[in-house]
Amino acid sequence: MVVKINKEIRGYEETLFFGLSLRQFVCSVLAVGVAVALYFTLRNVLDRETLSWVCILAAAPIAVAGFFRYNGMTFERFLCAFIKSAFLCSGHRVWRAENHLLNAILKESKETSRI
Repeated sequence: MVVKINKEIRGYEETLFFGLSLRQFVCSVLAVGVAVALYFTLRNVLDRETLSWVCILAAAPIAVAGFFRYNGMTFERFLCAFIKSAFLCSGHRVWRAENHLLNAILKESKETSRI
């Protein structure tokens, strides 16, 4: 028995607020919160134009993290995979061919020569 299911069903995400998923909404709220906090913290230190750029640059990565998807991975999983492949498990890798049959024959010949 075969039941046909559309491929779009697997990628279905329920929207919560304003057509955004929960993850996207939370990251958007966090980005706005960071921008507002930076504005009120630095408004007496920096001029308005510089302060607006600082707020944008601080909030943008947080907002992008909510919408980011690469090969089905979220931003955090992608970042972990990138760090693992680029730094933790990187290095010079040598490929050596092993002839298991030859190893078995040599091992067998050593055992028979001892007898």
